[in-house]
Amino acid sequence: MLRRAALAAWLFAAAATLHAQGTEPPPAADLHEQVLSLPVSVKNAWGREFSGNIAITVFKPAGTGPFPLVVMNHGRAIAERRAQQGRQRFEPLARYLVSKGFTVFVPTRLGYGQTYGQADPEDAGSCQALKPEPIATAAADQALAAVELARSLPWVDVSRWVVMGQSVGGLTATAVAWRKPPGLVAAINFAGGTGGNPDTRPGNPCSPQALERLWGRQAGAAGVPMLWIYWQNDLYWGADWPRRWAAAWQEGGGRVEFHQLPAAGKDGHSGLSIDMDHWVPLVEEHLARAGFGQPGLVARPAASDHATIEQIDKLPAGAVARDLYASKFLSAKAPRAFAIGPDGVSGWAAGDWAMGRALGFCQARRGAPCKLYAVDDEVVWMP
Repeated sequence: MLRRAALAAWLFAAAATLHAQGTEPPPAADLHEQVLSLPVSVKNAWGREFSGNIAITVFKPAGTGPFPLVVMNHGRAIAERRAQQGRQRFEPLARYLVSKGFTVFVPTRLGYGQTYGQADPEDAGSCQALKPEPIATAAADQALAAVELARSLPWVDVSRWVVMGQSVGGLTATAVAWRKPPGLVAAINFAGGTGGNPDTRPGNPCSPQALERLWGRQAGAAGVPMLWIYWQNDLYWGADWPRRWAAAWQEGGGRVEFHQLPAAGKDGHSGLSIDMDHWVPLVEEHLARAGFGQPGLVARPAASDHATIEQIDKLPAGAVARDLYASKFLSAKAPRAFAIGPDGVSGWAAGDWAMGRALGFCQARRGAPCKLYAVDDEVVWMP
């Protein structure tokens, strides 16, 4: 639970400071990125209490709002990689959501990032006797604490908000849903679960029946319809267990739209990051049904007559951007996109969500809006 006295002190001090932790990326200026510090206290599977300050990464549109809220919850790396699991950002996801008019809160829970090694409330038993409910409870408590923080901010509209999560964060999203917090109108689970290890147990998670029972037991309490998105080649859960978990949720009385998308990359567990082209349309539909109809898809402009794709000298930017265009963009395979902005700034991307990522790379550091110059083999620039 959030310590209200500590929150009041935080508000009085106006703590909207960046955490200088490790190799922090520069803040995304166009998304008005900031990092807030939030005191939380939770219990683990054996009743031990853990307290500390967690980082909340915040992204928001321009303006004063108030903006509807998304709370995005992160996963849990395997033990050997958890020390490197720093402050969570989900910048490409945040860009998509901010373009839809949301402010986005990403809590980095106790035991991760700046609190790694100080606490681990998600340690919940051996592989053969893993207890998913205490994990879900501790994580959901922190997500709900972030919502309480949002209620105190005039530029956030918490009368209608959305919870999302990936991996253990997806488990967190389901736990938030069954708590029925006020204002929650939609919930999305990306590749949710717990107990997976792609290195030692690929496709064979720990104690999956325990999660099946938990979701079957709690589903009926969920107050909102859920969207669940998994990938066929998920090395944490395999292909079968997600289907069984979704069936348990539905049989338990929960409303779920389940999608298992085709294989993405080497491990579909990373589909949130590497398969936006396929999951964004599903999320668009789910959020539209919840009342969030502002489109977040990046529209492809029509081809223009400004230049052919090979006419580098027609690019309305300086030498640095032209060199990037010639040496990187033109040699990349489609899908690909190149964006330019004021003062010679530029960005390019190839592959998944190419147009959105090109715009993001172009806009992120200076905050100035960019426009697409070229997409695939066509110049789309309109001065």
